[in-house]
Amino acid sequence: MTARPRSATDNPPPCINKEATLTSTISWRLKRLHYLLQRLGGSVAQRGLRGTMARIAQEFRPRNTTDASWQLEPLDTPFAPFALPCSETPRVSVIVPIHGKLPYTLACLRSIASHGAEAAFEVIVVDDASPDESVAVLGRVDGLRLLRNERNLGFIGSCNAGAAAARGAHLLFLNNDTQVTPGWLDRLLDCFTEEAACGIAGSRLAYPDGRLQEAGGIVYADGSAWNYGRFEDRDDPRFLYRRDADYVSGAALMIDAALFRQVGGFDPRYTPAYCEDMDLAFAVRAASHRVIYQPESLVVHCEGISSGVDPFAGVKQYQIANRATFVDKWQSVLQNQPAPRTPVETALHHDERSHILIVDALTPDAARDSGSLRLINIMQLLRELGWQVSFMADNRKATPEEIRRLGRVGVHVLCRPWSPTLATWLHREGATLDAVMLCRHYVAGPNLGLVRRLAPRAMVLFDTVDLHFLREQRAAEHAGSTALARQAEVSRQRELALIRACDASLVVSPVELDMLRAEVPEARVELLSNVHEVHGRTTGFAERSGLVFVGGFGHPPNEDAVRWLTSEIYPRIRASQPDIALHLVGDIPEDMRPQFAGAGVHIHGRVDDLDPWMAGCRIALAPLRYGAGVKGKVNMAMSHGLPVVATSMAAEGMYAVNGETILLGDDAGSFAAAVLRLYEDETLWNRLSNAGLLNVQQYFSFEAARKTLLHMLP
Repeated sequence: MTARPRSATDNPPPCINKEATLTSTISWRLKRLHYLLQRLGGSVAQRGLRGTMARIAQEFRPRNTTDASWQLEPLDTPFAPFALPCSETPRVSVIVPIHGKLPYTLACLRSIASHGAEAAFEVIVVDDASPDESVAVLGRVDGLRLLRNERNLGFIGSCNAGAAAARGAHLLFLNNDTQVTPGWLDRLLDCFTEEAACGIAGSRLAYPDGRLQEAGGIVYADGSAWNYGRFEDRDDPRFLYRRDADYVSGAALMIDAALFRQVGGFDPRYTPAYCEDMDLAFAVRAASHRVIYQPESLVVHCEGISSGVDPFAGVKQYQIANRATFVDKWQSVLQNQPAPRTPVETALHHDERSHILIVDALTPDAARDSGSLRLINIMQLLRELGWQVSFMADNRKATPEEIRRLGRVGVHVLCRPWSPTLATWLHREGATLDAVMLCRHYVAGPNLGLVRRLAPRAMVLFDTVDLHFLREQRAAEHAGSTALARQAEVSRQRELALIRACDASLVVSPVELDMLRAEVPEARVELLSNVHEVHGRTTGFAERSGLVFVGGFGHPPNEDAVRWLTSEIYPRIRASQPDIALHLVGDIPEDMRPQFAGAGVHIHGRVDDLDPWMAGCRIALAPLRYGAGVKGKVNMAMSHGLPVVATSMAAEGMYAVNGETILLGDDAGSFAAAVLRLYEDETLWNRLSNAGLLNVQQYFSFEAARKTLLHMLP
């Protein structure tokens, strides 16, 4: 009889200890239940019960795997060689640590190749002993610097190895399960030039389905962390403004290379991974630098691909152990962090000294009017001084572009459909406010009582922008209108009543300051004029030609000025020198433009960038016959070293001296003569140019406004 071969089934199975298995299973399930309850309790504390229920509902709601508003690189594309941008002298070194997951790495690199960047950069992939064919395939990607670890070093070791080989002045650590979008690198780099003492800048992270993954992180006193905005709408303005963060995710993190080396890189005590990005942020702050969340850098992150999602298995299990290490290392610093379960919106700004709400008629747009530019610059200064700044337009409207521009200077825009009415918002947030600024009398009047009731500890500021009643008085005198004069008196009574009722009022002109101190001596009135960057002169006299007027017809004095300029002043100039062109820049309705068209007149309408006219024209004109306040068109021209010919009304409050800082003409003949004289006199032109730059630096610069804000605010 032939013996049959032995099979595996012939061996009896090893004895299974069912009791031990059951005990392990129960222990594992209890751990998970404990972890789940911790998360649930934390969510209720952060979001409230209603927010938590909404968050749970999100998990069970069917959703797409990708967001239709963007085109992600597919993971199943057959490999074909491609090239990455690569500079021999990069500003930024992009460091991508990998351990397998080749399809994700290729998709990440293809997205970088697709979107590129304005700044010169290199891409370094650090292969951490990948078990797949990553090295062989990636070796065929042109422009890629591929490093190999001889042994597995983990995420931290790979990042530090990449940093050691980097040539850039900045390092950008990028997970291989990410894909980048336009502006991903350049907008992070902006933070290092635009934010004082920026040490780290981190991206807004989103899931492939479009939901927000993280808008900067919050660290609590017990070392626990919260990803702000997780699973929310990524386009909510709450997540669209720059701000300081406790930390930003290492999935897309830029740091100054010298600073990275100074603090010792990613701390190896967190090997192989987890908590190293929080630790790096704390080390950077300990070195007197800031950690900035930058929403304009949007990166898609397939969270969990690199390390899994199970907190009790794989690399993810180190998250719990490393938190204890983090707490031990930073125990003294953590005492200054918010207590566990502090509501998230409160914890978010625990480092901010004060909170101010600003309400104006419209969301400011610097390309629309000088008042907008002034307000944007004031908000920027407030943030630099440590204030948390919230803004609401009276109509609660803001375009995505307006939200983005204000977000760039660190302003949270409250607008439809994201934010409630002013009354509802004040009911919820009024107790957090240290100051409220109400701009223009027709905004301050209806809202002052509401602010006093719902923000009782806030200092209330009335920003006049310019005195409305004074402009109306002058318009009435110019037109000889008794009806306008009566309206001006009504406005005067309203504005003076508001000035008396508010804690402090702001004016832009020293003329208005003196007037109000005489009219309402019991009120506190401060001068906070236009705020301009001193751009400087970029081209000389001989390289310029033509005249420019800047101003939209939304402001009645501008319409009157253009009518006078085109009907009486410019014809005199053209009669003497027909080759001098006149450029009109600003909102002029299409149906009105034929009234001003003529030989030599170029109507450009509203433009986003005034620099070509500031650098290309020889003279700026300000032929205003009535108005109030300080004229932004005059400030703007002087800040570029562009000499100005103006009326005395337009030069009011400018600290300007006729013939030294500016040329004046109050009738058509003298105005035209001043233009013709200046147009041909290079010596005079240079004297006015230099004096104008000095004038802006002394009276209308950021530094001048900063002094006023420091003096005035609590």
